Amino acid sequence: MSLAVTLVAARPEDLPAAIEAVELALQGIDAPASAPDLLGPNAADLVVRSVHRALVRERAEQALTGRTVDVCVQPVEGRRKRLLVADMDSTIIGCECIDELADFAGVKAEVAEITERAMRGELAFEGALRERVGKLKGLALTALQACYDERVRLNPGAEILVKTMAGKGARCVLVSGGFTFFTGRVAKAAGFHADQANTLIEDGAALAGTVGEPILGREAKLAALQAEAAALGLTPADALAIGDGANDLAMIEAAGLGVAYRAKPVVAAQADARVDHADLTAMLYFQGYRAEEFAGA
Repeated sequence: MSLAVTLVAARPEDLPAAIEAVELALQGIDAPASAPDLLGPNAADLVVRSVHRALVRERAEQALTGRTVDVCVQPVEGRRKRLLVADMDSTIIGCECIDELADFAGVKAEVAEITERAMRGELAFEGALRERVGKLKGLALTALQACYDERVRLNPGAEILVKTMAGKGARCVLVSGGFTFFTGRVAKAAGFHADQANTLIEDGAALAGTVGEPILGREAKLAALQAEAAALGLTPADALAIGDGANDLAMIEAAGLGVAYRAKPVVAAQADARVDHADLTAMLYFQGYRAEEFAGA
């Protein structure tokens, strides 16, 4: 089969040496790699004929050790996805909203510790969420908007990723273990078609310290991917799923292209590809988009 080996550098000047290193590493695998196809100033495709996808990925990743360059190895056929399902916190945005809310409540350190353990897969997500939300009891609702205004920012490349895929006909859905107050606003800012998340229970003035049931966690994220794909007449193989924490792992494993973005080790180890250096537009390059196709280009 034809495999696309896509390199995306954090800086354009890092790309030429990375291409040379990977070309050298892939010598002797079935057929030589094609001449580099530049997708943008910091991204290129190498195409190699091989049935040994895992070996190609292993050699490419080894060649890039110590370089600020991300790589994705996948079949050329079907690489442009028709469904995007993305996590929100620390993926599409640069913070964990519950940790920032906890800062407003004066309990950030203890809540952030629980968040970190849950995202590493050391704690069951549902129980950890109930515990953290319980610590927010009595927080004024005005803190939610203040938190959004002061703390929530789209990660670099997020809007370009979503609006480019949407503009090319893909459905884009934000699926979060966080809260609808934030996902609705972030989805609108980034250009998602829809969002799903948990609901904070409140009394009209302050948070009650509880969350709506059932909690949207790992299995619910997988179910959302499956349902969205089925509604479009697609399969999970037609989807790109991105996330960073353990509760994203099931959807990342099920998707045709599952990408770990600045992810915890348990997620990075299982994903089809990792983005540790470049911004979120790497997900477009992985699908074969060229920079001139990006929204706003």
